[in-house]
Amino acid sequence: MKKLIFPITILLLMSFAFIKYDKQPLTVYTAKGNKATYDQLLAEAKKVDIILFGELHDNPMCHWLQKEITEDLFADKKENLVLGAEMFEADDQIALNEYLAGKTSEKTMKEEVKLWNNFATDYKPLLDIAKKNGLKFIACNIPRRYANMVYSRGEKALDSIDVEAKKWIAPYPIKYDSTLKCYKEIFENAGGHGGQNLPKSQAYKDATMAYFILKNWSKDKVFIHYNGAYHSNNHQGIEWYLKQQNPTLKILVISSTEQKDNSKLDENAIGIGDFIICTPESMTKTYK
Repeated sequence: MKKLIFPITILLLMSFAFIKYDKQPLTVYTAKGNKATYDQLLAEAKKVDIILFGELHDNPMCHWLQKEITEDLFADKKENLVLGAEMFEADDQIALNEYLAGKTSEKTMKEEVKLWNNFATDYKPLLDIAKKNGLKFIACNIPRRYANMVYSRGEKALDSIDVEAKKWIAPYPIKYDSTLKCYKEIFENAGGHGGQNLPKSQAYKDATMAYFILKNWSKDKVFIHYNGAYHSNNHQGIEWYLKQQNPTLKILVISSTEQKDNSKLDENAIGIGDFIICTPESMTKTYK
């Protein structure tokens, strides 16, 4: 009997070691909280008109998966794939186009376009896919200064801007539903400070992104849009505005969340997207 003690002890230690280090950097879930595979996600992405990829801005797994799915979609859709993002403002589209067409250098583009501080690691790889393959990359977001005007002075403040500048904003006044969860939470978290101007400035971002997505989409295309998860969670925000303009659109929402343990999806994350990318809270960040 004593001879068995040592081998059994070793086996137990090995099993504990396996449990301790069997960590997954990401887990894919369906809307109902069931585990899914990347292949399932990709298969559904190929069937829709518009993909809203809701990221956590500083999460490297989100950015890696964005790059992977974009490359795999291009392999299938070729020139019928269109890219777009919250991270580029509409008034930078000409400078962006010139860079994509090889008319200006990367240095010039960086000087002319308002880039996020994690551009080099997180968004340049997506821009590179478009540049390499001759794809359109749409700057979809409202220029921040105009969203700030809505927040500080209300949407009537937009009447004062130049006629040319109004081309960079969704036609306004926009339709606005203050009871939507995404805007109601902003209002409540701010304690009602500033009235509806704060959530409405968020709505102007969502409406403008939806406007430029549809302006650059057609029935033979697939448009993949990269945005913060909050802009598309629960099929609200951008999707709500897309459906106001075209209720027949097939839209896939990919959302992202972080948990201490990503082996099971928390109840509060169920249903926030058609697929949910769940990563550990301990995941390293791309910026601070």
